[in-house]
Amino acid sequence: MKRRSILQATAAALAASALAPGAARAAAWPSRLIKIVVPFGPGGVADVTARIVAKKLGEQLHQSVIIENRPGAGGVVAGELVARAAPGGYTLLLMSNGTAVSEGLFRHLPFDAQKDFAPISTLGFFDIVLVVPADSRFKTLADLLAYARANPDKLNLGTVNIGSTQNLAAQLFKTTAGVHAQIVPFNATGAVLTALRSGQIDAGVEVLSPMMSQIRAGTLRALAVMGEKRAPELPQVPTVRESGGALAGFYAASWNALAAPAKTPPAVLQRLNQEVVVALQSPDVIHSLTQINVQPRPGTPAQLAELLGSEIRRWGGVIKSAGIPLQ
Repeated sequence: MKRRSILQATAAALAASALAPGAARAAAWPSRLIKIVVPFGPGGVADVTARIVAKKLGEQLHQSVIIENRPGAGGVVAGELVARAAPGGYTLLLMSNGTAVSEGLFRHLPFDAQKDFAPISTLGFFDIVLVVPADSRFKTLADLLAYARANPDKLNLGTVNIGSTQNLAAQLFKTTAGVHAQIVPFNATGAVLTALRSGQIDAGVEVLSPMMSQIRAGTLRALAVMGEKRAPELPQVPTVRESGGALAGFYAASWNALAAPAKTPPAVLQRLNQEVVVALQSPDVIHSLTQINVQPRPGTPAQLAELLGSEIRRWGGVIKSAGIPLQ
């Protein structure tokens, strides 16, 4: 009996050891500093979002979570760094719709966004808004569309750089509405604002957050937001899709998410997802993100993978139909 008990105990120990590696890695993680690589410079909505989430993750994990800004080449610099990083869960990528855009905008990328990264979770979504100067002749989106249809190629829409989400959202708006308008690219949001104030352009398409102070001050007027629902910050402003007709299904928004190198252990990815979900549901993080007009929205790795794939297909189609040269 004693011998049988020893054999049973030994078999149980061997079985447990066979299952232990993944669990052990998850239990041991994190044992050192975690880095989130952000493909934008400091101070923008994406950077601030990453910093808010990183701070909360650090508190939850009892480990430092820092931000490394690596702007450049439409997010390619940051993406390549993370794709080539050791897959231990210590180097993460702030993924965005820019990641999806890059797949259709560049002839050759040093990574495959769908194969070289392991999705963790979405973080937040933020609206894109169509704005005009306060003294504009266009009081509503219907006014702007009526003018564009009666005066082909006379309407000027300003955005930041060609190939940016804002620029592609303007292209999508134009083609979906069936109007002929000129899209004028600028190198920064500040330049778009200056052009609006000076009357150089008729309207602008930009992320809501940097426009809010101008809208609240009465310098700009928001005609419509491009998301599925009205923005919580501007409940009186309709969505583009409320125009109906060809625009009834219109949707364009910015988002960001977290991803890791492709071969990161599943147990670590699961732990990361759990921690992100907890962080995004905490009242202080919700408050901080809504202050910068970001709607916190965690999700599963599968949901992020599906979002990325659909965004790659959609923006790739917009790039092709707009005739934007590949880089």
